[in-house]
Amino acid sequence: MKLDEILRSLFPDGHDLQVGKGLIAGHGPLAGGGRINVLGVIEGTFLGVDEALWLGGRVLEIARAPDDTPILLLVDSGSQRMSKRDELLGLNEYLAHLAKALVLAELNGHSSIGLLYGHSAAGALIATGLATGALVALAGATPTVMDLPSMARVTKLSIDYLREKAKTTPIFAPGLDNLAQAGGVLEIWDPGQPLASQLTSCLSRLTGVDGRDRLGQERGGRPKAAAIAARIARSTF
Repeated sequence: MKLDEILRSLFPDGHDLQVGKGLIAGHGPLAGGGRINVLGVIEGTFLGVDEALWLGGRVLEIARAPDDTPILLLVDSGSQRMSKRDELLGLNEYLAHLAKALVLAELNGHSSIGLLYGHSAAGALIATGLATGALVALAGATPTVMDLPSMARVTKLSIDYLREKAKTTPIFAPGLDNLAQAGGVLEIWDPGQPLASQLTSCLSRLTGVDGRDRLGQERGGRPKAAAIAARIARSTF
């Protein structure tokens, strides 16, 4: 689905959204009443210092608001922008700032859902969709936390070995189905059904508890993470 189709399906009664320079912001009405804040990086935009700082600022405004209006974060991006300027300015810190702002909004009562409807990769995906309370995706979305050639360079393992591992181990493999199996994607939404009702249904089931490790265990994509996290929590607290 294209962005205008998604917005019509999410907000059939209209919305107050502004789009510019690969970013979107505003709000729209929820099907069951109330409204939702909408932010996002769109149109395949690479997430750099300027975009991360702007989005982080909008999220902090929401976090300071004396209400519990939820957040919908739309995601269709490249990876982080790996230009010399962005790297010298400390892009990793700006991405971390955006991710922490989303966590702060959650702690202040603003439930957040990331909607991946196109592509996203690497630090851009981690700082946006994977930093929300829950990440959902439209069928056909193409997330990549790290592609196999990059993984080969980092791990010094051969690309052939990683391709073989990717066939049976979702955390080694790019793609929506693998990310969902690993617990990173809560739901895959049907673009043939009204997105407004799928959004309100998802919001009603959010608990404020990050269950990605448990979900990955249930789906067979991350069999160890939940147990290890529980052991760490017991030993720490």
